[in-house]
Amino acid sequence: MIPYEDLKKTNELMLGEIKEAVSQTIDSGWYILGNEVKKFEQTFSELHENSFCSGVASGLDALTIGLLSLDLPKGSEVLVPSNTYIATVLSIVQNDLRPVFVEPDLETYNISPTNIEKMISPNTSAIIVVHLYGKVCEMDKIMPLALKYNLKVIEDCAQSHEATLDGKKAGTFGDIAAFSFYPTKNLGAMGDAGAILSKDPVLDERIKAIRNYGSKIKYHNDYIGMNSRLDEIQASILNVKLKYLSLITDHKVKLAQLYFDNLSSSFVLPNRNSRFKDVFHIFNIRHDERDNLKKFLAMNNIQTEIHYPISPCNQKALENIMFQGESNISMLIHNTTLSLPISFGHTQNQIEKVIQTLNEY
Repeated sequence: MIPYEDLKKTNELMLGEIKEAVSQTIDSGWYILGNEVKKFEQTFSELHENSFCSGVASGLDALTIGLLSLDLPKGSEVLVPSNTYIATVLSIVQNDLRPVFVEPDLETYNISPTNIEKMISPNTSAIIVVHLYGKVCEMDKIMPLALKYNLKVIEDCAQSHEATLDGKKAGTFGDIAAFSFYPTKNLGAMGDAGAILSKDPVLDERIKAIRNYGSKIKYHNDYIGMNSRLDEIQASILNVKLKYLSLITDHKVKLAQLYFDNLSSSFVLPNRNSRFKDVFHIFNIRHDERDNLKKFLAMNNIQTEIHYPISPCNQKALENIMFQGESNISMLIHNTTLSLPISFGHTQNQIEKVIQTLNEY
């Protein structure tokens, strides 16, 4: 069996260091907002043009707290790609804001700058861009639009650690950037974890208060806050794995190249452009017979995933939300997309077997 993801195998190389780091953290007796979190926040900020970094409990909390910290007018509209994961939309709804769907570009699967401008209204306050699958959005076109219409920009970087556009990293373009360190991410913890980047020290101070019950000083609460703190043990794991992030990224890029070089032209492969460094959190293909293809691969002991089978506007949890925007392109993607194995734990031989089986289909 070739699994879609094998986290035990993925973490094998660094497991000794992780166990030592966790043991030292346990022995320290300090488990919330201590030295490990500070160390991770400092290192992660340095990787992103010295942005300010706040560790939080999950990627969803990073989006939710990030939006809350911007103090957007309640009921105002936030533009969001129609094919994103539901977490992006939940963060909008939970802040009493209105999601407005913007169709993606069918080649990149990222939010279309042309479609963004079509959906801006007098009630629009922000744009959430999602760097989907590990490719940065066209921020060189999106940021001028945000400036023109005085809109805040939130980057959802859950899948784009180390991805770049013209050498500039995901998470360094907008007002806020939200990262997830869910275990399957290129930089993954061993549990839920997330972080928020910002360029403004005052905004960062507010974020750090909101994540901690709205408190800057213990028992003094300045904001309606949350309990969402990156814990010391997960931070210690991330401090180890951060040293391996470039190695992980390079491995996934090499596996992606095998797919590009050898897959049949009957599959729609990810779009490539020399201006973009894609990090392939997900290697996405599309095929009109996606469901049959997935079954065929499973019969041949190859696991795949679908990111994502159901669009946010069709989720029961959101059935009472008044959505604006279209989702025709989004539905086409949802109905034909298939994610192939491409993890740090996969070998070249395994990917070659996946390719052979796909081409046989």
